[in-house]
Amino acid sequence: MSRYEYKVVPAPTKGLKGKGIKGAEARFSHAIQELMNGLSGYGWEYQRAETLPSIERSGLTSSTTEWRNILVFRRLREHDAELFAPELLPPPETAAQESAKPVAPTQDDPVRVDAELPAKDSKAGADTAVKSIDSEWDNGVEDTSDVDGIGATLETLVATRKSAKPDG
Repeated sequence: MSRYEYKVVPAPTKGLKGKGIKGAEARFSHAIQELMNGLSGYGWEYQRAETLPSIERSGLTSSTTEWRNILVFRRLREHDAELFAPELLPPPETAAQESAKPVAPTQDDPVRVDAELPAKDSKAGADTAVKSIDSEWDNGVEDTSDVDGIGATLETLVATRKSAKPDG
């Protein structure tokens, strides 16, 4: 079922001048034509013209009835629930399966993934595991070129501050 929204505007009371338009009736017709063409550009369809009463105050205590001419337009509603089509997300199994894929270690990785960890009860096993990781770092598994540059900069900064301190 189609649903519409309506727009009610006052009918023009004065004509609109234009090129080649002469006479009061032609100007009035031109004003209505421009109004209708302007609203039709936004999707409004002309329905009818109505003359309706409007009660207005006149003075302090009295009121009068004025008759108003209005034009009624309509268009299809754009924000209906039938037109709403949400985008569905992939099922959770697909996302969980993609994150569970094993990642193969590369030679550039600083941490060895294939190193065996000792049992939790074994204190001696933990010491040997720490020693094996330390020996891997000493053998050049980790690239510390950026860290060495920072360390040299920090040493220079400390030396500069020590020399700048007054003895006291």
